[in-house]
Amino acid sequence: MLYIVGLGLGDEKDITLRGLEAVKKCDQIFIEAYTSLLSFGLSSDGLSTLENLYGKPVTLADRETVEEKADQILSAAAASDVAFLVVGDPFGATTHTDLVVRAKKLGIDVKVVHNASVMNAVGICGLQLYHYGETVSIPFFTETWRPDSFYEKIQKNRGLGLHTLCLLDIRVKEPTLESLCRGRKQYEPPRYMSINTAIEQLLEVEENQGESAYDENTMCVGLARLGSEDQKIVSGTMKELQSVDFGAPLHCLVIVGKTHPVEEEMLDFYRLKKQNVEENDHGTV
Repeated sequence: MLYIVGLGLGDEKDITLRGLEAVKKCDQIFIEAYTSLLSFGLSSDGLSTLENLYGKPVTLADRETVEEKADQILSAAAASDVAFLVVGDPFGATTHTDLVVRAKKLGIDVKVVHNASVMNAVGICGLQLYHYGETVSIPFFTETWRPDSFYEKIQKNRGLGLHTLCLLDIRVKEPTLESLCRGRKQYEPPRYMSINTAIEQLLEVEENQGESAYDENTMCVGLARLGSEDQKIVSGTMKELQSVDFGAPLHCLVIVGKTHPVEEEMLDFYRLKKQNVEENDHGTV
């Protein structure tokens, strides 16, 4: 049996009771380590936190393991109970869907335990979930690669008055260009895109496209570490949010579409100027 278990967004305590029961009866436990991360990260200390809760060793499964060596996970699941842990909800990334399809084709039973993900937790900012259009991903630009396919999707969403959730790039265990050329794998240090970088890239693309899909005065909401005790949510224009220090990853950004009065009231709680006043009065945001 292959159990695909969502871990939620915060820390080890966010696993559901059903998920914890499934994990504890499994013979092997893998945790996916490249589409998201929990608040404590996935260093050896982070893994120890999970292992102490589960009472069993946990194997880190990076992109290479999941996409190139999935057969090893599936072979184990054919002979015993195996848990594949995913931060957020199991179906937040296409790789996990592919794993289910491959398991089904091999006749391996699959059970899925759902959990919270950024796709629903983003509702905390007050924008109603059914007012969102297509979600987009913002990748890190390089000197030679500056993709902008997200621009048209944002433009369509805004034309319909819909909000746009922008998921920001995560680069974990990515091979360096030099190592690929030499045929010897060396990896870049992990990088997690900030809201500030995302806005900088979005404005660069708008300047190049020039179709007024958005501009520096477009209202947005920046969300950092959703689901964690120290999550941070700030609403403001793109220009305003560029000056905000959102702190540690993970970050995401919502480009606001047409708003309902109730949505506007909620957004006002997170407005940058109001937060600055509260910070001066109370010392915290």
